[in-house]
Amino acid sequence: MRIGIIGAGHLGTTLGRQFALTGHEVSLCGLLVARTMRGVAAFADVVIVAVPFNRHRELPVAELAGKTVIDATNYDPVLDGPAPDLDDDCLTSSDLIQCHLITAYVVKALNAIDWEHLRDHAHRVPRRAIPVAGDDLRAKKAAMALVSEIGFAPVDVGGLSVGGRKYQPGTGVFCADLTAADLRARLHLTT
Repeated sequence: MRIGIIGAGHLGTTLGRQFALTGHEVSLCGLLVARTMRGVAAFADVVIVAVPFNRHRELPVAELAGKTVIDATNYDPVLDGPAPDLDDDCLTSSDLIQCHLITAYVVKALNAIDWEHLRDHAHRVPRRAIPVAGDDLRAKKAAMALVSEIGFAPVDVGGLSVGGRKYQPGTGVFCADLTAADLRARLHLTT
């Protein structure tokens, strides 16, 4: 599979290395990488967004149409500036990305793990859980398969808005090292 990563910081480069090790063709863009967002988006079958949330409006809509987009961003009002819809909890950051990328299939994943744990805890037994939320079943399954391939236990937590809200910053499971069973128990998931 061709995986594009928009954002070449700690998270983006760590994911790039891990996906390359599993045999995927990876393309990154970021401040120190010469590729453009448009080029990475056009290249990829699946795109991971690992840039500061306030840059989500720069994501190329046409090149991401019909593609699975894994949102690994987190809204931080101090770093990103105020966003009234997010501050009053009407919407989630993933909702806003889905509104911007109206013809893409946005899945929230890989945002609730520290990049160092992503690098150091892959394939540990028992596997560390990574929550995944999305509205499109095919896109969510693709994201879950990728999470599993790099050595973690994907946990389906529901739809993009309701599910994604369960593990954003400030929740008890954000960046918590949990097994899949422990994550399901904390979120009161039955399956």
